[in-house]
Amino acid sequence: MTYEEALSYIHSICWKGSKLGLDRTRELLGKLNDPQKELKFIHIAGTNGKGSTAAMLSSILEEAGYRVGLYTSPFINRFNERMQVNHQPIPDEELAALTEYVRPYADAMADSPTEFELITALAMVWFARQKCDIVVLEVGMGGELDSTNIIDVPEAAVIAAMGMDHVKELGPTMADIARAKAGIIKEGGRVVSYGGNPEADEVIAAVCRARNASLCQPDFSAIVPGDFSLEGQTFSYKGWRGLRIPLVGAYQMNNAAVVLETVEVLRQRGWSVSDEAVRKGLADTRWPARFEVLRRDPVFIVDGGHNPHGIRATAESLRRLFPGRKITFVTGVMADKDVEHILGLIVPLADQFFTVRPDNPRAMDAGELAARIEAMGAKATACASVRDGVDRAIQAEGPHGVACALGSLYMSGEVRSCFGKD
Repeated sequence: MTYEEALSYIHSICWKGSKLGLDRTRELLGKLNDPQKELKFIHIAGTNGKGSTAAMLSSILEEAGYRVGLYTSPFINRFNERMQVNHQPIPDEELAALTEYVRPYADAMADSPTEFELITALAMVWFARQKCDIVVLEVGMGGELDSTNIIDVPEAAVIAAMGMDHVKELGPTMADIARAKAGIIKEGGRVVSYGGNPEADEVIAAVCRARNASLCQPDFSAIVPGDFSLEGQTFSYKGWRGLRIPLVGAYQMNNAAVVLETVEVLRQRGWSVSDEAVRKGLADTRWPARFEVLRRDPVFIVDGGHNPHGIRATAESLRRLFPGRKITFVTGVMADKDVEHILGLIVPLADQFFTVRPDNPRAMDAGELAARIEAMGAKATACASVRDGVDRAIQAEGPHGVACALGSLYMSGEVRSCFGKD
Protein backbone atom coordinates (compact mmCIF):
# COMPACT_ATOMS: atom_id res chain seq x y z
CA MET A 1 0.00 0.00 0.00
CA THR A 2 1.31 3.46 -0.92
CA TYR A 3 0.84 6.59 1.17
CA GLU A 4 -1.79 7.86 -1.27
CA GLU A 5 -3.64 4.53 -1.13
CA ALA A 6 -3.54 4.63 2.66
CA LEU A 7 -5.11 8.12 2.77
CA SER A 8 -7.72 7.09 0.20
CA TYR A 9 -8.67 4.10 2.36
CA ILE A 10 -8.75 6.11 5.60
CA HIS A 11 -10.97 8.79 4.09
CA SER A 12 -13.31 6.22 2.50
CA ILE A 13 -14.44 4.87 5.88
CA CYS A 14 -17.97 5.96 6.75
CA TRP A 15 -20.63 5.42 9.41
CA LYS A 16 -22.73 2.91 7.45
CA GLY A 17 -25.59 3.23 9.90
CA SER A 18 -23.48 2.64 12.99
CA LYS A 19 -24.62 3.75 16.42
CA LEU A 20 -22.76 6.12 18.71
CA GLY A 21 -20.52 4.43 21.25
CA LEU A 22 -17.16 2.84 21.92
CA ASP A 23 -17.95 -0.74 20.88
CA ARG A 24 -16.39 -0.51 17.41
CA THR A 25 -13.18 1.05 18.72
CA ARG A 26 -12.94 -1.58 21.47
CA GLU A 27 -13.52 -4.37 18.96
CA LEU A 28 -10.92 -3.08 16.50
CA LEU A 29 -8.29 -2.45 19.18
CA GLY A 30 -9.04 -5.88 20.66
CA LYS A 31 -8.25 -7.48 17.30
CA LEU A 32 -4.98 -5.47 17.34
CA ASN A 33 -4.02 -6.81 20.81
CA ASP A 34 -5.10 -3.65 22.67
CA PRO A 35 -2.02 -1.48 22.06
CA GLN A 36 -3.52 1.25 24.26
CA LYS A 37 -3.02 -1.01 27.29
CA GLU A 38 0.75 -0.60 26.84
CA LEU A 39 0.58 3.19 27.04
CA LYS A 40 0.08 5.98 29.57
CA PHE A 41 -1.94 9.05 28.69
CA ILE A 42 -2.86 12.64 29.39
CA HIS A 43 -6.42 12.89 28.05
CA ILE A 44 -7.63 16.34 26.96
CA ALA A 45 -11.24 17.38 26.29
CA GLY A 46 -12.92 20.81 26.14
CA THR A 47 -14.27 23.31 23.61
CA ASN A 48 -11.30 25.62 23.01
CA GLY A 49 -7.61 25.40 23.83
CA LYS A 50 -7.28 21.61 23.66
CA GLY A 51 -4.61 21.75 20.97
CA SER A 52 -2.56 24.53 22.55
CA THR A 53 -2.70 22.77 25.94
CA ALA A 54 -1.62 19.52 24.31
CA ALA A 55 1.23 21.25 22.47
CA MET A 56 2.59 22.86 25.65
CA LEU A 57 2.37 19.63 27.65
CA SER A 58 4.05 17.54 24.97
CA SER A 59 6.83 20.12 24.60
CA ILE A 60 7.47 20.12 28.36
CA LEU A 61 7.47 16.33 28.62
CA GLU A 62 9.80 15.98 25.66
CA GLU A 63 12.15 18.51 27.27
CA ALA A 64 11.99 16.40 30.45
CA GLY A 65 13.47 13.51 28.47
CA TYR A 66 10.38 11.44 27.75
CA ARG A 67 9.31 9.89 24.47
CA VAL A 68 6.02 11.67 23.89
CA GLY A 69 3.18 10.79 21.56
CA LEU A 70 0.80 13.54 20.47
CA TYR A 71 -2.63 12.86 18.96
CA THR A 72 -4.63 15.87 17.70
CA SER A 73 -7.24 16.86 15.14
CA PRO A 74 -7.85 18.26 12.67
CA PHE A 75 -4.55 18.61 10.82
CA ILE A 76 -3.43 21.94 9.39
CA ASN A 77 -1.25 21.12 6.38
CA ARG A 78 -0.76 17.34 6.23
CA PHE A 79 -2.72 14.40 7.61
CA ASN A 80 0.42 13.00 9.28
CA GLU A 81 0.38 15.86 11.80
CA ARG A 82 -2.46 14.10 13.61
CA MET A 83 -0.06 11.59 15.19
CA GLN A 84 3.45 12.64 16.24
CA VAL A 85 6.26 11.33 18.42
CA ASN A 86 8.52 14.00 19.90
CA HIS A 87 6.94 16.48 17.49
CA GLN A 88 7.81 14.40 14.40
CA PRO A 89 4.73 13.43 12.36
CA ILE A 90 4.39 9.79 11.35
CA PRO A 91 6.45 9.22 8.14
CA ASP A 92 4.49 8.52 4.96
CA GLU A 93 5.86 5.00 4.59
CA GLU A 94 5.04 4.11 8.17
CA LEU A 95 1.48 5.37 7.83
CA ALA A 96 1.08 3.28 4.67
CA ALA A 97 2.46 0.12 6.32
CA LEU A 98 0.37 0.69 9.43
CA THR A 99 -2.83 1.14 7.40
CA GLU A 100 -2.07 -2.00 5.43
CA TYR A 101 -1.68 -3.89 8.73
CA VAL A 102 -4.91 -2.57 10.28
CA ARG A 103 -7.11 -2.72 7.17
CA PRO A 104 -7.97 -6.47 7.22
CA TYR A 105 -9.14 -6.23 10.84
CA ALA A 106 -11.29 -3.17 10.11
CA ASP A 107 -12.72 -4.68 6.92
CA ALA A 108 -13.70 -7.85 8.78
CA MET A 109 -15.90 -5.98 11.25
CA ALA A 110 -19.65 -6.37 10.75
CA ASP A 111 -20.14 -2.88 12.17
CA SER A 112 -17.55 -0.83 10.29
CA PRO A 113 -15.49 1.75 12.20
CA THR A 114 -15.83 5.42 11.41
CA GLU A 115 -12.93 7.36 9.96
CA PHE A 116 -12.00 8.87 13.33
CA GLU A 117 -12.22 5.47 15.04
CA LEU A 118 -9.90 3.97 12.43
CA ILE A 119 -7.41 6.84 12.82
CA THR A 120 -7.49 6.44 16.60
CA ALA A 121 -6.68 2.74 16.25
CA LEU A 122 -3.83 3.49 13.84
CA ALA A 123 -2.39 5.99 16.29
CA MET A 124 -2.58 3.60 19.24
CA VAL A 125 -0.71 0.91 17.32
CA TRP A 126 1.96 3.39 16.19
CA PHE A 127 2.47 4.91 19.64
CA ALA A 128 2.84 1.43 21.14
CA ARG A 129 5.34 0.40 18.44
CA GLN A 130 7.26 3.62 19.08
CA LYS A 131 7.37 2.73 22.79
CA CYS A 132 6.10 6.12 23.89
CA ASP A 133 6.51 6.83 27.60
CA ILE A 134 3.34 8.92 27.55
CA VAL A 135 0.78 10.06 24.97
CA VAL A 136 -0.94 13.45 25.01
CA LEU A 137 -4.34 12.46 23.63
CA GLU A 138 -6.80 15.05 22.37
CA VAL A 139 -10.48 14.15 22.23
CA GLY A 140 -12.07 14.43 18.79
CA MET A 141 -15.54 15.57 19.90
CA GLY A 142 -17.23 15.42 23.26
CA GLY A 143 -15.57 12.87 25.49
CA GLU A 144 -17.78 10.13 26.87
CA LEU A 145 -18.51 8.51 23.50
CA ASP A 146 -15.37 9.71 21.70
CA SER A 147 -13.21 6.84 20.47
CA THR A 148 -10.22 8.12 22.47
CA ASN A 149 -12.16 7.27 25.64
CA ILE A 150 -11.35 3.57 25.38
CA ILE A 151 -8.21 4.16 27.45
CA ASP A 152 -7.92 3.19 31.11
CA VAL A 153 -7.45 5.82 33.85
CA PRO A 154 -5.05 8.44 32.44
CA GLU A 155 -2.24 10.11 34.36
CA ALA A 156 -4.36 13.25 34.14
CA ALA A 157 -7.69 14.14 32.55
CA VAL A 158 -7.64 17.76 31.42
CA ILE A 159 -10.77 19.71 30.50
CA ALA A 160 -9.93 22.88 28.57
CA ALA A 161 -12.13 25.98 28.27
CA MET A 162 -15.81 25.21 27.80
CA GLY A 163 -18.24 26.85 25.41
CA MET A 164 -21.29 26.19 23.24
CA ASP A 165 -20.04 24.16 20.27
CA HIS A 166 -21.21 20.93 18.63
CA VAL A 167 -24.57 21.74 20.21
CA LYS A 168 -26.46 19.49 17.76
CA GLU A 169 -24.37 16.45 18.70
CA LEU A 170 -23.73 17.14 22.41
CA GLY A 171 -26.35 19.68 23.54
CA PRO A 172 -28.68 21.36 23.67
CA THR A 173 -27.59 22.83 27.02
CA MET A 174 -24.21 23.76 28.47
CA ALA A 175 -24.79 21.12 31.13
CA ASP A 176 -25.30 18.48 28.42
CA ILE A 177 -22.08 19.50 26.67
CA ALA A 178 -20.18 19.48 29.98
CA ARG A 179 -21.58 16.06 30.83
CA ALA A 180 -20.32 14.66 27.52
CA LYS A 181 -16.84 16.13 28.03
CA ALA A 182 -16.73 15.02 31.68
CA GLY A 183 -17.11 11.49 30.34
CA ILE A 184 -13.30 11.27 30.19
CA ILE A 185 -13.20 11.39 34.02
CA LYS A 186 -12.61 7.88 35.32
CA GLU A 187 -12.87 6.24 38.72
CA GLY A 188 -10.09 7.44 41.02
CA GLY A 189 -8.56 9.67 38.37
CA ARG A 190 -6.95 13.10 38.59
CA VAL A 191 -8.67 15.97 36.83
CA VAL A 192 -7.50 19.47 35.90
CA SER A 193 -10.32 21.69 34.67
CA TYR A 194 -10.02 25.17 33.13
CA GLY A 195 -13.17 26.28 34.92
CA GLY A 196 -14.87 29.65 34.66
CA ASN A 197 -18.17 28.37 33.31
CA PRO A 198 -20.45 27.89 36.35
CA GLU A 199 -22.93 25.55 34.68
CA ALA A 200 -20.17 23.34 33.28
CA ASP A 201 -18.11 23.53 36.48
CA GLU A 202 -21.03 22.21 38.52
CA VAL A 203 -21.37 19.19 36.23
CA ILE A 204 -17.64 18.45 36.22
CA ALA A 205 -17.41 18.71 40.03
CA ALA A 206 -20.40 16.37 40.41
CA VAL A 207 -18.86 13.77 38.11
CA CYS A 208 -15.56 13.97 40.00
CA ARG A 209 -17.37 13.36 43.30
CA ALA A 210 -19.32 10.43 41.84
CA ARG A 211 -16.15 8.82 40.49
CA ASN A 212 -13.87 9.58 43.44
CA ALA A 213 -11.65 11.68 41.20
CA SER A 214 -9.57 14.59 42.50
CA LEU A 215 -10.30 17.97 40.91
CA CYS A 216 -7.95 20.92 40.45
CA GLN A 217 -8.70 24.28 38.82
CA PRO A 218 -6.13 26.98 38.02
CA ASP A 219 -6.37 30.30 39.81
CA PHE A 220 -6.34 32.77 36.94
CA SER A 221 -6.22 35.67 39.41
CA ALA A 222 -2.67 34.49 40.23
CA ILE A 223 -1.50 35.22 36.67
CA VAL A 224 0.68 38.34 36.46
CA PRO A 225 1.11 39.37 32.81
CA GLY A 226 4.47 40.64 31.59
CA ASP A 227 5.56 41.55 28.06
CA PHE A 228 3.03 41.01 25.26
CA SER A 229 3.98 41.37 21.61
CA LEU A 230 3.98 39.63 18.25
CA GLU A 231 6.98 37.62 19.51
CA GLY A 232 4.99 36.07 22.37
CA GLN A 233 4.40 36.88 26.02
CA THR A 234 5.81 36.51 29.50
CA PHE A 235 3.91 35.98 32.74
CA SER A 236 4.18 34.75 36.31
CA TYR A 237 1.90 32.26 38.01
CA LYS A 238 1.92 31.35 41.68
CA GLY A 239 5.53 30.35 42.43
CA TRP A 240 6.62 30.63 38.80
CA ARG A 241 8.32 33.86 37.71
CA GLY A 242 9.06 35.14 34.23
CA LEU A 243 7.71 32.25 32.18
CA ARG A 244 7.69 32.77 28.41
CA ILE A 245 5.44 31.34 25.73
CA PRO A 246 5.80 32.11 22.01
CA LEU A 247 2.03 31.71 21.54
CA VAL A 248 0.65 35.20 20.98
CA GLY A 249 -3.04 34.87 21.87
CA ALA A 250 -3.92 36.67 25.11
CA TYR A 251 -5.88 33.59 26.19
CA GLN A 252 -2.76 31.42 26.08
CA MET A 253 -1.64 32.48 29.56
CA ASN A 254 -4.77 30.80 30.94
CA ASN A 255 -4.03 27.66 28.94
CA ALA A 256 -0.48 27.75 30.29
CA ALA A 257 -1.83 27.93 33.85
CA VAL A 258 -3.84 24.76 33.14
CA VAL A 259 -0.62 23.18 31.87
CA LEU A 260 1.29 24.16 35.01
CA GLU A 261 -1.39 22.62 37.23
CA THR A 262 -1.25 19.47 35.11
CA VAL A 263 2.53 19.31 35.52
CA GLU A 264 2.01 19.38 39.28
CA VAL A 265 -0.41 16.45 39.01
CA LEU A 266 2.14 14.54 36.93
CA ARG A 267 4.85 15.21 39.50
CA GLN A 268 2.55 13.84 42.20
CA ARG A 269 2.16 10.76 40.03
CA GLY A 270 5.93 10.26 39.99
CA TRP A 271 6.85 11.83 36.67
CA SER A 272 10.20 13.62 36.75
CA VAL A 273 9.63 17.08 35.28
CA SER A 274 12.18 19.68 36.34
CA ASP A 275 11.50 23.41 36.57
CA GLU A 276 13.95 23.93 33.74
CA ALA A 277 12.05 21.44 31.54
CA VAL A 278 8.85 23.39 32.20
CA ARG A 279 10.47 26.73 31.34
CA LYS A 280 12.19 25.52 28.19
CA GLY A 281 9.24 23.39 27.11
CA LEU A 282 6.86 26.33 27.33
CA ALA A 283 9.31 28.65 25.55
CA ASP A 284 9.80 26.13 22.72
CA THR A 285 6.11 25.35 22.15
CA ARG A 286 5.02 25.53 18.54
CA TRP A 287 1.37 25.32 17.57
CA PRO A 288 0.50 26.49 14.05
CA ALA A 289 -2.64 28.45 13.13
CA ARG A 290 -3.39 29.55 16.68
CA PHE A 291 -2.96 33.32 16.47
CA GLU A 292 0.14 32.67 14.36
CA VAL A 293 1.98 35.63 12.84
CA LEU A 294 2.78 34.79 9.22
CA ARG A 295 4.34 38.09 8.10
CA ARG A 296 5.04 41.63 9.32
CA ASP A 297 4.60 43.99 6.36
CA PRO A 298 1.66 44.07 6.61
CA VAL A 299 1.11 42.04 9.73
CA PHE A 300 -0.82 38.94 8.74
CA ILE A 301 -2.20 36.62 11.43
CA VAL A 302 -3.99 33.29 11.04
CA ASP A 303 -6.15 31.94 13.83
CA GLY A 304 -8.21 28.77 13.89
CA GLY A 305 -11.00 30.24 16.02
CA HIS A 306 -14.26 28.77 14.72
CA ASN A 307 -16.90 29.22 17.43
CA PRO A 308 -18.06 32.24 19.46
CA HIS A 309 -15.86 31.40 22.46
CA GLY A 310 -12.74 31.10 20.30
CA ILE A 311 -13.53 34.15 18.15
CA ARG A 312 -14.10 36.25 21.26
CA ALA A 313 -10.62 35.31 22.49
CA THR A 314 -9.11 36.20 19.11
CA ALA A 315 -10.86 39.57 19.09
CA GLU A 316 -9.52 40.29 22.58
CA SER A 317 -5.97 39.54 21.42
CA LEU A 318 -6.35 41.78 18.37
CA ARG A 319 -7.62 44.66 20.50
CA ARG A 320 -4.74 44.25 22.90
CA LEU A 321 -2.05 44.11 20.20
CA PHE A 322 -3.55 46.77 17.91
CA PRO A 323 -5.62 49.16 20.06
CA GLY A 324 -7.85 51.42 18.00
CA ARG A 325 -6.79 49.82 14.69
CA LYS A 326 -9.20 48.55 12.06
CA ILE A 327 -8.36 45.16 10.63
CA THR A 328 -8.97 43.46 7.29
CA PHE A 329 -10.32 39.93 7.73
CA VAL A 330 -10.11 36.92 5.45
CA THR A 331 -13.02 34.83 6.67
CA GLY A 332 -14.53 31.44 5.91
CA VAL A 333 -16.94 29.52 8.12
CA MET A 334 -18.79 26.23 8.38
CA ALA A 335 -22.49 26.71 7.63
CA ASP A 336 -23.50 24.76 10.75
CA LYS A 337 -21.73 27.19 13.11
CA ASP A 338 -23.34 30.12 14.93
CA VAL A 339 -22.39 32.43 12.07
CA GLU A 340 -24.30 35.51 13.21
CA HIS A 341 -22.76 35.38 16.69
CA ILE A 342 -19.26 34.85 15.25
CA LEU A 343 -19.61 37.79 12.85
CA GLY A 344 -21.03 40.01 15.55
CA LEU A 345 -17.81 39.62 17.53
CA ILE A 346 -15.47 40.73 14.72
CA VAL A 347 -17.48 43.22 12.65
CA PRO A 348 -16.75 46.03 15.17
CA LEU A 349 -13.01 45.47 14.61
CA ALA A 350 -13.16 45.29 10.83
CA ASP A 351 -12.12 47.65 8.10
CA GLN A 352 -13.38 45.16 5.51
CA PHE A 353 -13.81 41.44 4.83
CA PHE A 354 -12.68 39.15 2.06
CA THR A 355 -14.81 36.01 2.27
CA VAL A 356 -13.71 32.56 1.11
CA ARG A 357 -15.13 29.05 1.07
CA PRO A 358 -12.94 26.60 3.04
CA ASP A 359 -12.31 23.22 1.42
CA ASN A 360 -14.97 21.34 3.36
CA PRO A 361 -18.45 20.09 2.40
CA ARG A 362 -19.91 21.90 5.43
CA ALA A 363 -18.45 25.26 4.41
CA MET A 364 -20.66 28.26 3.67
CA ASP A 365 -20.51 29.75 0.17
CA ALA A 366 -18.29 32.84 0.04
CA GLY A 367 -21.03 34.90 -1.61
CA GLU A 368 -23.59 34.02 1.05
CA LEU A 369 -21.11 34.87 3.81
CA ALA A 370 -20.33 38.23 2.16
CA ALA A 371 -24.05 39.01 1.95
CA ARG A 372 -24.50 38.26 5.65
CA ILE A 373 -21.59 40.52 6.57
CA GLU A 374 -22.91 43.38 4.42
CA ALA A 375 -26.32 42.98 6.09
CA MET A 376 -24.50 43.77 9.35
CA GLY A 377 -23.19 47.04 7.89
CA ALA A 378 -19.64 46.00 6.96
CA LYS A 379 -17.89 45.91 3.60
CA ALA A 380 -17.34 42.39 2.22
CA THR A 381 -15.98 40.96 -1.03
CA ALA A 382 -16.43 37.31 -2.01
CA CYS A 383 -13.24 35.72 -3.34
CA ALA A 384 -12.68 32.83 -5.70
CA SER A 385 -10.19 31.05 -3.43
CA VAL A 386 -8.32 31.31 -0.16
CA ARG A 387 -5.21 32.54 -1.99
CA ASP A 388 -7.27 35.18 -3.75
CA GLY A 389 -8.59 36.35 -0.38
CA VAL A 390 -5.11 36.47 1.15
CA ASP A 391 -3.66 38.37 -1.82
CA ARG A 392 -6.48 40.92 -1.76
CA ALA A 393 -6.13 41.46 1.99
CA ILE A 394 -2.39 42.08 1.70
CA GLN A 395 -2.92 44.51 -1.18
CA ALA A 396 -5.70 46.33 0.68
CA GLU A 397 -3.65 46.79 3.86
CA GLY A 398 -0.38 47.91 2.30
CA PRO A 399 2.95 47.61 4.17
CA HIS A 400 1.77 49.04 7.49
CA GLY A 401 -1.64 47.44 7.96
CA VAL A 402 -3.03 44.45 9.84
CA ALA A 403 -4.87 41.47 8.35
CA CYS A 404 -6.23 38.37 10.03
CA ALA A 405 -7.57 35.12 8.59
CA LEU A 406 -10.01 33.28 10.83
CA GLY A 407 -13.28 31.40 11.02
CA SER A 408 -12.23 27.81 10.37
CA LEU A 409 -9.27 25.55 11.05
CA TYR A 410 -10.06 23.90 7.71
CA MET A 411 -8.78 26.92 5.77
CA SER A 412 -5.77 27.59 8.02
CA GLY A 413 -3.54 25.18 6.12
CA GLU A 414 -4.29 26.92 2.82
CA VAL A 415 -3.60 30.31 4.39
CA ARG A 416 -0.27 29.11 5.80
CA SER A 417 0.69 27.66 2.40
CA CYS A 418 0.30 31.10 0.88
CA PHE A 419 3.24 32.15 3.05
CA GLY A 420 5.36 29.03 2.43
CA LYS A 421 4.42 27.45 5.77
CA ASP A 422 4.00 23.71 5.24
